[in-house]
Amino acid sequence: MHVRLSMLASTDRGITESEIFRLALQHTVAELDALGGAIHLRGPMSALRLVSSTGLPPALTRPWEIVDQEGPTVPATAVRGGRGTWVPTEPSDAPGPPARPWPGSGLASVPMSSGDRTIGALTLLMGAGGEPTGEQWEFLRSVVVWAEERMGQAPRPGPPPQEELVGGRLRQALKAVTVGTWDWNIRTGELLLDEAAIALYGSDPAHYVPRIESWMKVIHPDDLPWTLAAAERAIRDGTVYEAEYRVLRPDGSYRWTQSRGSVVEYDDGEAIRMVGMGWDSTESRTARDALSRALRHMSDGFLLVDDEWRIIFANLEAERTLSAPEEELFGHVLWELPAVRRVSGLESRCRKAAATATPVGFDVRIPEDGRCHHLRLVPGPDGLTLYLTDVTQKRRIEAEQAAASGRSARIAELTAALARATTSHDVVDAVAQRVLPPFGATGLGVVAIEGNRANVVGACGYPQALLDEINGRQVTVGDPIGDAVLTGEPLFISSAEQYAERYPHHAHRPRLAGKQAWAFLPLTVSGRTFAVCTLSFDRPRRLTHEEQTLLTAISALVAHALERARLYDAEHTRSQELQRGLLPQRLPDVPSCTVAARFLPAGHGMDVGGDWYDVIPLSAGRVALVVGDVMGHGLSEAATMGRLRTAVKTLADLELPPDEIMSHLSDIVGGLGEDSYATCLFALYDSTTRICTIARAGQPPPAVVHPDGTVYFPDLSPDPPLGAAQPPFETVELELPDEGLLVLYTDGLVESVGRDVDQGMAELERLLRTADRGDLERLCDTLTTGLLPAEQLPANDDAALLVGRVHALAADRIASWQLPEDPRAAGQAREHIREQLSVWDLDDLTMTTELIVSELVGNVVRHARGPVHVRLLRSASLICEVSDGSLTTPRMRRASETDEGGRGLQLVAALSQRWGTRYTAAGKCIWTEQPLNGASDLLPREPAGAGADGEFWQVVAA
Repeated sequence: MHVRLSMLASTDRGITESEIFRLALQHTVAELDALGGAIHLRGPMSALRLVSSTGLPPALTRPWEIVDQEGPTVPATAVRGGRGTWVPTEPSDAPGPPARPWPGSGLASVPMSSGDRTIGALTLLMGAGGEPTGEQWEFLRSVVVWAEERMGQAPRPGPPPQEELVGGRLRQALKAVTVGTWDWNIRTGELLLDEAAIALYGSDPAHYVPRIESWMKVIHPDDLPWTLAAAERAIRDGTVYEAEYRVLRPDGSYRWTQSRGSVVEYDDGEAIRMVGMGWDSTESRTARDALSRALRHMSDGFLLVDDEWRIIFANLEAERTLSAPEEELFGHVLWELPAVRRVSGLESRCRKAAATATPVGFDVRIPEDGRCHHLRLVPGPDGLTLYLTDVTQKRRIEAEQAAASGRSARIAELTAALARATTSHDVVDAVAQRVLPPFGATGLGVVAIEGNRANVVGACGYPQALLDEINGRQVTVGDPIGDAVLTGEPLFISSAEQYAERYPHHAHRPRLAGKQAWAFLPLTVSGRTFAVCTLSFDRPRRLTHEEQTLLTAISALVAHALERARLYDAEHTRSQELQRGLLPQRLPDVPSCTVAARFLPAGHGMDVGGDWYDVIPLSAGRVALVVGDVMGHGLSEAATMGRLRTAVKTLADLELPPDEIMSHLSDIVGGLGEDSYATCLFALYDSTTRICTIARAGQPPPAVVHPDGTVYFPDLSPDPPLGAAQPPFETVELELPDEGLLVLYTDGLVESVGRDVDQGMAELERLLRTADRGDLERLCDTLTTGLLPAEQLPANDDAALLVGRVHALAADRIASWQLPEDPRAAGQAREHIREQLSVWDLDDLTMTTELIVSELVGNVVRHARGPVHVRLLRSASLICEVSDGSLTTPRMRRASETDEGGRGLQLVAALSQRWGTRYTAAGKCIWTEQPLNGASDLLPREPAGAGADGEFWQVVAA
């Protein structure tokens, strides 16, 4: 007996339950000289299912495939009693499952448990030996204990569910799946299946018995224990029942099915009814198996551990790396493995990394083989995934490269400097700083070949006379630069005598340059030599072979950097041209405001930016002053600046108030992407009221300068930049003094690396207070020079400046009248117009102005509502405004010959130089502009649509 128990104890861990049952029965039958044996497991109700047998023909086991747990059978008695049971057999010819149907001396049954719960029984049909002895009973119990222990370690059939391996459920195969439903009466054992479920579980509808035992019979024996355990757990805990198991088909094959259900009815806390559904999961199981095989055989080590660092999956490479077979890895805590324990500090590093809940990786060295592995931890919802990649060779190569980089420190430093170089001048400076000192050279010249002529890109250490002689010279053979370009080979000259001997026509150059030795290095990219880099020395110098090789390698780096820089120079030039083209070419001449502006682009090495300004003339003596800045530098930012400037001008022409304009601009910027932001300040000045309405988003506040020199910055609450701000935008109204200054600017003017915004604004205030403000152009120069002195140029950011001197419209140039809301309004308006134009000595505009005001006032009386208000403004032009309390916008339309109306706005447009509509706080205002000279030419002799009989003019005259 001890020998058999030792054999069982040596069995590999992790074997399947069917193998556990087979070994237990074989050894107990052999040891007790029994005729055969069987193992029953307990189902979710009072039923025991036969899961394994040995030595017994089907004729004897078939009646006992499902037995009542409460019945008189020996396994049921052992399960109920929880102890070994012996029952002598009595021959019986009765059909069905009697209590003792098997011939032999008797049946010996030992219960099987899991924790404190009996889950089944092992039963032996004894031979002539009769009831087992005490020692034999003890052997049976020992075998059962071994089986119970190994059942807890047994894996489910196939690889573990791969949902855990990838951090979530795998999707089922994309195909139509038939879902069957079932209804189980837990108390009576009745199991009702619909047609799809009957087909799913391989039953014939005509012969299906609606009992839970019918379902238990078709489940694969290996899958039955944990499937039944899942059902009991769901009933006991009130949780969802979910299981995947194999089902026997009529053809003898098995297919995977998946079931899911829950208890829906209780009686005094006891579950009495569960409903659910099932479907064929063979396709998805196959996909998971394929993934498992791929993970199993992948070249990197792969481990999956749960929250307690217990290994639940390991592939072959992980087993090899950790020097342990799968059965010694599965179920063990990672830190208990000998190979892991010998890696110093690994546990603490892994626990610390897992606590961050983010993927991390670091190198570890496994003592068993001395190889270096990169360990990567990836947290998931069900545990941690660990990848082990052998990087021994990779790290060895990296070490060799590190040693080589030490020997090539000069090239590395130059490479870094050239990588930072943006322009051609940057490349020349990098070579001068990183190449000349190590080699003891004192002169550097970079000459590009453009159209077969030399063009000096940059130089240091050479007199200007020599550079002038070379610049623009044709490249030919017999010149050191020409030879280097045409041959593509470096040229080294160690003395002035050698230079004169080789190039007698240029023998004067060494004396002119003051040099004694040279290295002419052709700069070649993609097989094309486009420039020459010349190094020169104050004394004769013969370069060693190693130095020549190093200079040749350096020339290749310089060639690529210079080629890139020349492309950048060309692109930067085009970008600046684009930026200048997007800014106003000429500021408009506005009667209400005299303006001057400056734009200062960022210096070399910086892409074009998005700073801009604009002056927009509007109706009724109003003008809009705008500055803005698109965050970032580059062509896209410059294009965005152009779009915003166009949008601002369009929105302003629509006579929208500043806060609405800012809201629309914010929507435009927000639509460009999450990383797009811009700042803007919009100031609307009305010369008739001297009120300036300001809205800003991210821009510094404007400066207001009184004629006496007083300077202040209005207290404006800053809104966030466009694209980040949410409407409504706050507006502030300021009353500007006549002939005062309004100064708008971007942050590039007042902010720099060594100066914050507040310091810059304080300096701007000082300059505005002390500078000569008579000439605005001179004032702009003073401000830019004072705020961006020459020693701070080139600046790191663009800067825009816009200065406006406001001019209020005198009171004697404004006339307004309130009119009644009746048909007499038009006549009264004409009378007021005649009188006022006579006072202003503008009688030649009387007729056209009367026609305009008659039409506009008549439209108000006819189609809108009062009060009716008429205003005349005499500025650079004559402005006529008619206001009412309606928000209806007039629309010009084309009238046919038979239409009685629709020609009024055509008449207004024909008689005006410009006209439009804007909304007011009380309604709307329609305005027109007429030039003060030559206005009579605008009067049509016969407007379009008038009949030959002059009916239209008769109506006007009336």
